[in-house]
Amino acid sequence: MAVPSRGRTSEILSSLPLHILLYVNGVYYIFYFLATLAMIIYKSQVFSYPDDFLAPDLAVLFLMAILEVPRLYLGFKGNLTEAEGPLGLSLGLTVGSVLLCVYLLLWQSYVLWADVLLNAVLLAAYTLESGLKVTAIAAFVS
Repeated sequence: MAVPSRGRTSEILSSLPLHILLYVNGVYYIFYFLATLAMIIYKSQVFSYPDDFLAPDLAVLFLMAILEVPRLYLGFKGNLTEAEGPLGLSLGLTVGSVLLCVYLLLWQSYVLWADVLLNAVLLAAYTLESGLKVTAIAAFVS
């Protein structure tokens, strides 16, 4: 006969869909970075790409890559440890990544059809991820 346990039982609150989406987004971002870098190199060779605009476009891409590492790390850490602090920081970094993605989508010197497609997929992933982060934070707080 099983003896009922006293006290508080432990319930897992971490989000499996968020964890999966963070993993998929990390893999997709590697592809996104390499494809966007290749397209910037292609555009600089084929089109009359102004030299004054090449450096800012590359700087935005590399800044986005630098932001992506702590964004994903804090997202994984916050979700697995069920802590709202790291998830909130990751959500804040996601806002920064979205702004940089919008720059590459709208204000880049030349925007190819492939740029639009890659950025649209990345923005959709960021949107889903942000919704799941807010949901996870709400579950952790309550």
